[in-house]
Amino acid sequence: MRKPRLLDLYSCAGGAARGYADAGFEVVGVDINPQPNYPFEFHQADAIEYVTEHGHEFDAIHASPPCQAHTTLTKGNRPRGIGKAHVDLIPATRDALEAVGRPYVIENVTSAPIRADVVLCGLMFGLNVFRHRLFELGGWAMLSPAHPTHIGHRVAGWRHGVKHDGDMFAVYGDGGGKGSVQEWQQAMGIDWTTDRSELAEAIPPAYTRFIGAQLLQHLEANTFNQGGRADER
Repeated sequence: MRKPRLLDLYSCAGGAARGYADAGFEVVGVDINPQPNYPFEFHQADAIEYVTEHGHEFDAIHASPPCQAHTTLTKGNRPRGIGKAHVDLIPATRDALEAVGRPYVIENVTSAPIRADVVLCGLMFGLNVFRHRLFELGGWAMLSPAHPTHIGHRVAGWRHGVKHDGDMFAVYGDGGGKGSVQEWQQAMGIDWTTDRSELAEAIPPAYTRFIGAQLLQHLEANTFNQGGRADER
């Protein structure tokens, strides 16, 4: 039997995609920008237009709408007129996913307006990033794991003129002694791109490997092995 197919919207360079592939999915990515380092089949297109036209061809859908509109930095700077150009694509994305009717996952930063059905942190997977992310689930459910304590862990780098040693890395920006590309790769569990911007925008594949394994169980129990659409193609 073929693998179930997952559509990866707003794919960037494929952090989420790698985890789903490791979990057992055939992954197809879509992004408005070219992604030459994306490790699987890729289509450059508008995500909402693509899912509206092709979403029914997949067994499940993941979406990571741009998070810039919801970051703490953007929200803090809006009164100063900074960040107003960032567009909130979450409502339109959710509407499109619900219209398609496939099980879905929406991922974003902790300050984004999505349900916190699952909250993940790098410490849960032995990674050297905190990288907290929310996951909203549609058409299926899973339990969110217990959050480990941050006590004893510190982010390395310069802050307010003081250099701090630590076992964790802040994978964003260029300054502040945040670590080398190699350190970022190791901290995130990503080895197919050395581009700092791509690493900074990614989520660790361990997150979607964990979610994907349980999504796959849901599909197998409810559709994939019971004569549903996955077996009919």
